[in-house]
Parts: sequence; C-alpha cells; structure tokens
Amino acid sequence: METTLLANFISGKMFFDGWAPVVRTLVLGTIGYAALILILRVSGKRTLSKMNAFDFIVTIALGSTLASALTSQSVSLVQGITALGLLVLLQLVSTWLAVRYRWYSKLVKSEPALVFFQGRCLREAMKKQRVTKEEILAAMRQSKIAQPSEVAAVVIETEGTLSVIPEGPASAEELRNLGIDGTPNV
Repeated sequence: METTLLANFISGKMFFDGWAPVVRTLVLGTIGYAALILILRVSGKRTLSKMNAFDFIVTIALGSTLASALTSQSVSLVQGITALGLLVLLQLVSTWLAVRYRWYSKLVKSEPALVFFQGRCLREAMKKQRVTKEEILAAMRQSKIAQPSEVAAVVIETEGTLSVIPEGPASAEELRNLGIDGTPNV
C-alpha cells in the first residue's frame, strides 16, 4: 500500500487522475444535491429544525451518505439517493412514534431540565446537564436580564438551548406543569 501511495504521489495521480472522476463528481454532486433538497422539502420543517441528539445523528449520516455517493465509485447514485431517503424516512417514522408514544419520545429525546431556580444555580442539575454558571449568566444577558434575582428559572431545553423565565408569576408548580425535570418542591 505504501508503495502505491508513493507511486501515485510521484506520478501526480494523487492530485489529478484524469477528467472522468472530476466529471463524475460534478454530475453526481449536482444530482445528489438536488435529490437531497427534494427529500428534505418532502420531509418537512422538522428535519431542519433545532436538533436533538437523534436529529443530529440523522444530519451527520445524511452528510456522510451524500459524501460517499459523490466520492466513492463503489457507491452508485441510486444507492446514495436510496440511503438518503431511508434516513429521512427513519427520522419521519421516529418522529411519528415520538408524537404518539410517550415512552418512545423519552427513549429518543431528552427532557427539559431546570438548572437555575429562584436566584440560585442548581449544582447537581448543572453537573448532570454539563452546564456552567457562565453559560447560565450568558443566557440571562441574552434575555436582557442584568440580575439573577430577576430570574425565576433557567431551563436547558431538549435541543440544548437555555430558556430564561423571568421572575413573576411562574411558580414551582407551574414549572412542573410545563414538564420541566428537576423542579423543586417549594
């Protein structure tokens, strides 16, 4: 293998091996790109929304599949498009199951979790969610809140964003009713 690599380097084939592979990549890339756009349009906005872990995995797999179809001569265009369609179909089925069955939703998605409540950081929840105090304070600043005392709660959402709930009518009971994990009994 090393001698082949060295021979390709010396002969220049490592950098340019003729126009046929370049044309193949251009043609397959254009068709693959159009097919991916069509598949994503058919699959709906959910595929392109803020991502939870499952969505992230599907997105990475879509990119990898398209790249394989473009660069590997052992993967045909039809195989690549079929794989793209399968991944999006699996995501649609998974989303359908998650909407209809709570147990499945809990399996593939995380729950929102409380990391700050009534003026204090919830250290154990922060450790579990891997959130720092600085990230919580940054979320407060982005919400135009200058003092932690002005915040009822900060929640890490299922896709990883921090939601800041300003001080006011939100009680612990109301937060529990929103399905926020870790709301203290106050």
